[in-house]
Amino acid sequence: MSWTGIKKSFNRAGTTLLQKTGQIERTVDREFTDEEAKFKTFEKECQALQKDSKSYWDAMRAMTAAQTRIADTLETFYGASDRTSEGAMAGHAYKRSVDDLDGGFGRELDGPYRTTISEPLGKMCAYFPVVNEHISKRNKKLLDYDSARSKMRKLVDKPSEDPTKLPKAQQEHDEAKEVFDMLNDQLVAELPQLMDLRVPYFDPSFEAMIRMQSKFAEEGYEKLSGVQRYFADSIRDDYAAGQLDAQVEGVLQEMRELSICGAN
Repeated sequence: MSWTGIKKSFNRAGTTLLQKTGQIERTVDREFTDEEAKFKTFEKECQALQKDSKSYWDAMRAMTAAQTRIADTLETFYGASDRTSEGAMAGHAYKRSVDDLDGGFGRELDGPYRTTISEPLGKMCAYFPVVNEHISKRNKKLLDYDSARSKMRKLVDKPSEDPTKLPKAQQEHDEAKEVFDMLNDQLVAELPQLMDLRVPYFDPSFEAMIRMQSKFAEEGYEKLSGVQRYFADSIRDDYAAGQLDAQVEGVLQEMRELSICGAN
């Protein structure tokens, strides 16, 4: 930072301190404050959306990978004794189905998700530092303007013996006000435009996410439905009637009666 920049930083820090003690009047712009608050909320929501969308996709990838590992184990369980049994065929069919789902997920959905959801979110979030830089600059120029106004008013209320001081202070005030007004007017005009554009900007991403979720669910239902033909038609009714719980409890009881599982 140059000496001029350091000097400005010290002056602004002094102005802020004097404003806190009530010695310099602080400009209050309700319109800008409201728009800035809306922008900050939007920024926070977008950053959370970016984080959550990544977590969601990571979770989907982890789920399909875990599903594949489960299928590997089940196929081993059922195929260890009799590869021609219905259980072994069901285990093999399940393994084949989840392998297709896992492969299709990476092949058909990963690229589109990145293109239509992750990248648009990243591009939107990339604007926030730029906007915040403009807001920070506007706030600094506001401090310069408040300081120049206070200096000019003091000279008006208590004229100096040096007749050049007031015209110089007036010029500094006018220049500071002009720079501040330009930045402030730009932000007050463009922040609402940015907020209005957020819905049409994210519309395609929202639609794409719904379509991809639907595609994954439909393909999962279709592929896993084929595995059900290896099970008896009565299984669903037995589950609803609580009979499967009883069957599981019966097998657990038989396991408890084994010497290696029984209590010492």
